Amino acid sequence: MTLLRPPPLWLFEKYRGRDNHTLYSTTVIVTGGEAGHGRASGIARSDDGNLAVELRLPRALGGPGGGTNPEQLFAAGYAACFHGALSLLAAHAGIAIPGASVEVTVNFGRDPTDGLYVLTADIRIRLPGVERIVAEKLVRNAERFCPYAKMTRQGIGNVVKLV
Repeated sequence: MTLLRPPPLWLFEKYRGRDNHTLYSTTVIVTGGEAGHGRASGIARSDDGNLAVELRLPRALGGPGGGTNPEQLFAAGYAACFHGALSLLAAHAGIAIPGASVEVTVNFGRDPTDGLYVLTADIRIRLPGVERIVAEKLVRNAERFCPYAKMTRQGIGNVVKLV
């Protein structure tokens, strides 16, 4: 059995300030590519150079496919964040979760409220070998701990401005 080291305690301490306290920030710039349309033929690049991905409109939406799309990137980020939250909480509780997986399906569809577009997400967590009651508690706590889950539940603060 692998000895689990608990994560740093500061990760679990509640912040008590008045404003958001940024711990990490990243910037991704999308340019339009051949079609001049970022979603259809764009390139997404992070400010540190670690992310450089071609964006393509999926065939299901009338595009050529052949590249990733914003929904896939969002699903990857959500799944990674939720898996990280589960792992941190499990390690903190001394619970081994080998083989744990988080599967996120992002659906792009029509919004019946305004007739435009909306995203929905379905999250499936697998915790093989973990007692069901323990797994349920971990998942519920991860929902409260994971920033992506919090964002999808409460919304996200954002500012859109022309520069």
